[in-house]
Amino acid sequence: MPEFKPDYRNIVMAAKNQTPVRLPLYEHIISEKVMEEILERPFADLYGGDEQDRLEFFRSYAEFFLKMGYDTVSFERCIGPAMPGSGALGEHKPGVIATREDFERYPWENIPDWYFEKYGRDFELLRETMPPGMKAIGGPGNGVFELVQDVVGYQELCYIRVDDPELYADLFSRVGDMMLAVWDRFMRKYGDIYAVCRFGDDLGFRTSTLLPPADIRTHILPQYKRIVSLVHSYGKPFLFHCCGNIFEIMDDIITVAEIDAKHSNEDAIAPFRVWLERYGDRIGNFGGVDMDVICQSDEESIRDYVNDLLGYAAHGWGGVAIGTGNSVPDYVPACGYLAMIETVRKFRGE
Repeated sequence: MPEFKPDYRNIVMAAKNQTPVRLPLYEHIISEKVMEEILERPFADLYGGDEQDRLEFFRSYAEFFLKMGYDTVSFERCIGPAMPGSGALGEHKPGVIATREDFERYPWENIPDWYFEKYGRDFELLRETMPPGMKAIGGPGNGVFELVQDVVGYQELCYIRVDDPELYADLFSRVGDMMLAVWDRFMRKYGDIYAVCRFGDDLGFRTSTLLPPADIRTHILPQYKRIVSLVHSYGKPFLFHCCGNIFEIMDDIITVAEIDAKHSNEDAIAPFRVWLERYGDRIGNFGGVDMDVICQSDEESIRDYVNDLLGYAAHGWGGVAIGTGNSVPDYVPACGYLAMIETVRKFRGE
């Protein structure tokens, strides 16, 4: 097999809905546990060590993407952990904002400083260890809806929607202001490392959106637009990661927020083919391989599934990047992940 030479321009073309020279692989997140198993060496604990240890962590992290045949290194640092009292979304903690008084005394203005104090060095180390021909894909993680939930809680947010509509609206607006401040500093300091910028904001579940579509159009999409416009001002495409059944608002996400590409799909909602048929003439589409297949099928079945996917997805749709429809968490069998990767690389002639 010839030596793999990454070229981040492939993923840029796919994100811009152009046919790339080589079909790119893409993954939203890959568990370091899975990486360690495949690389056959531990490295995740190095992140908690001294400066040299952290440098070695990032070398190994980037090396994994290079060895697997990616053109970019997927890397984000989420805003939520820099927000005091966060955890209502991911850790099911009580929310810290329930009233107008809570909202007014929350330290919104400090969060950008705290975010970069916490993660700025990570982006610098990523720059230092980026393999030739590669750039990163990602940026400050979490979207508007996720961050509101992380300090309020989903159930409590629904109560606020009814009890205090003005506070409900202000929460999305204030989180949008804070996110824009984070993204503005990020693009100025670290935008050169990134080929494509993204955040994830899960707006739906299997049957519908988590908020009424009208609320998403009114309160969330205008905040997306501000950040996407900033990213575009630096000449970068924007990839939107969003789980769930969001077909009712997808046209609005494209036309109002002006995303360039979208990731995340689940066969139980709609196979990848449906996303391509509905939106392939307007945006790039990333993902394709259902998580249940990767987790529960044998390697031969995974190869058959991926080959079938490639048969219709790899040609004629403009921008496509192949990977799981969600991510590769700890519980994904390494053998299943590798079966997917090897099938795509064989298709590419590698």
